Parts: sequence; C-alpha cells; structure tokens
Amino acid sequence: MEFFCYHRDRVGSLRLREELGEAHWAYMDRYEAELIARGPTFADDGETPTGSVHIVDLPDSAAARAFAFDEPNHQAGVYRDVLLRRWRNLLGRTMWDFPGGLATGDRYLVLGLGPSPEADPQVPAERDELIAYGPLLSDDGDAWLGTAALVRAPGAEAARGVLAEGRYADIEVRAWEPGGRR
Repeated sequence: MEFFCYHRDRVGSLRLREELGEAHWAYMDRYEAELIARGPTFADDGETPTGSVHIVDLPDSAAARAFAFDEPNHQAGVYRDVLLRRWRNLLGRTMWDFPGGLATGDRYLVLGLGPSPEADPQVPAERDELIAYGPLLSDDGDAWLGTAALVRAPGAEAARGVLAEGRYADIEVRAWEPGGRR
C-alpha cells in the first residue's frame, strides 16, 4: 500500500529541525527500500524549510501511522501537523527513476484537495515534468480526496497548472527538493 505523508513544520522550529537532522536521516535510512519520493518543502524564499514529504510503500495503515508519528522530528515537536493519506503511484516509478533527472530545475509539491469525492484523476498528457503523481485517497482507498504531485516547473504558477482548474477546493504549492543525505 502506498501512502503520502506530509509533515508541516511548526513556526519557530527550524533550530530543532537542524539539531535533529542526523536522527531524521537515520530514521529514513530504515525505509530506503520503501521510499517512492522524499524531500523538504520551502517557503517562498526558497531556503526556509516548511515541511517534509515522504511517499512510501508500506504493508498497511498501521505501518504508515508508525512511520509518520515515530519520526524523530515529529516526536520532538518540529511539525505542527501531519497529512497522511493512502496514495496511488500513477507513474509507476520512484523519484530516482524520473527521466528528467533531479539535479536541475525548480521543483514543487502541488497538493489539490477536492471539494467532494470524485473519480480518480488521470495523469496529465504533459507528463514529462512529473516526478510523482497520484490521488490522495480515503483510509480504505475507495474515495478520492485530492491529488498530490511532485513536478519540475519554471515557477509556482506553472506547477499549479498540473492540476485541473476548477476541480479542487484548494491547491497548495510549495517549493520542494529531493531529499536524502547530503
């Protein structure tokens, strides 16, 4: 089962986040084989962390909750909240398999939350710049609640365009970079 996990930072937690960097990476090392994508999100300045995205393939919901809530930054209070949803990998690959490479270009997390459950979204025809893409699903995996995408784009507005206009109650766009040990 695939899960989308987005930990959003608590205001004023940057110092604590930095102190826990190695603990976070060591924790994620335990899930290396299960990760589909990972990395921090940033404020408009492109430098201040605002959260941490992890898309992971785990056996069940209990394992996903343990993954999200046992994470050292979460345990220490770095994060203000956690969005944890079932997810479906419509591209069938990990971020490391992204044909465009991860070293260049601006990259974004795009979250679209649906106004009401509908049929799953289709992968956009222009998929060359999609790093990860899939529906956010209810806990049982039956209802569509939104869409999460990681995309390379020339700016935030272009990234927002990966989701169909008018289909979502709210769309959040954050600068994102591939994560892992530096």
